[in-house]
This record gives sequence, C-alpha cells and structure tokens, in this order.
Amino acid sequence: MSDLLAQDWARLVYLGLLLVFIGGALVFEGAGRRRQALRQAATWAMLFALVAAGASWWQDRQYSPQVSGDGARIELPMGRDGHFHIQAEVNGTPIHFMIDTGASQLVLSPRDARRAGFDTGTLAYTQRAMTANGPVDSAPVRIERLTIGPITDRSVAAQVNGADMGVSLMGMSYLSGFARVSIEGGRMILER
Repeated sequence: MSDLLAQDWARLVYLGLLLVFIGGALVFEGAGRRRQALRQAATWAMLFALVAAGASWWQDRQYSPQVSGDGARIELPMGRDGHFHIQAEVNGTPIHFMIDTGASQLVLSPRDARRAGFDTGTLAYTQRAMTANGPVDSAPVRIERLTIGPITDRSVAAQVNGADMGVSLMGMSYLSGFARVSIEGGRMILER
C-alpha cells in the first residue's frame, strides 16, 4: 500500500470516528427530541461532506503544476509524503504520477495503463526491471500523447509494470527531455 493511500485511509478512519462521535452525541442528547436530533445530525452530515469535498479539491490542487506564462517552466510543490507528484494526461486520461529520479523509465501501473487505453492482457512483458521490491517484468509501450499543462509530447516511450503498484512513476527517460530539473526550497522546477 502506498504512503499516500495509507494516509488517506488513516484520515478517512479518523473523520469517520469523528462523525460517529458527533452523531452519537446528538442522538444521545436528543433522545427526547428525535426530530430536532435528526435535523442536527443531517446538518452535521452535510458539513462533513463539504469538508471532505474541500479536502479532496485541495489535494487535487496540490498536485496541479504551476506553469509559467510561456509554458516553459513547471513548478511542483513537495507532497506530504516528501515526494513530488504531478497530474498529467496520458492519451487524454488524467493520470497521477510520482516523480522518481531513481527510475530510469516512465512506468505506468497496470491500472493506469488500462485507463489510458492499453490492453494489459495482450502486452508483451519482455523487459525485466529491478525495483525496490525486487525484479519485475514490464512491457514496452508508446504513449501517443502525454500532456502536462501546456506541454504536449508525442510518441513517448514508457513501460507498463507487470505487477500492481500504487502510483505510476515519471522516471528519467521522460525527465531528460527537460533542459533543467532542479529542487529549490521544497519545489521541483522543470524547464524546457
């Protein structure tokens, strides 16, 4: 399980327990006034849903790149997990990537590859890669169109991982297409 997924589950459990505590208190308090207690519980549920939607919007916004006016410079904030993440479009499909300068290739998870239009059941898993979890088979593919903000690259070489992984990786095969890749003050800067 990826660190982000574990953090999301922990946050969901915390918020769920908070909702149960508040809802339980309202029901206990309003035992004699059921209608008022139900109205208050509905109000709290709506507030909870609004806060959850706001948190989701904020998290999506965190991974959105800040692009300079001419589109040649992209700045990414460091994520809560200490890594840099970016939302890109692969063949028109939004895909979440973790930037991994230790990965030699751009690697799609099987799930993301299917979402981007690749039939993972018919791919030829002829490549072997060494990962932190040991060796894994991968299939070479060509991404027709990869877009980050105003930057669009065509016919991008990538690999589809043969094993499940929590997030797709943007490795050096793609990052080397930038003239500059640097980290300054908790931000990653990519320049063309």
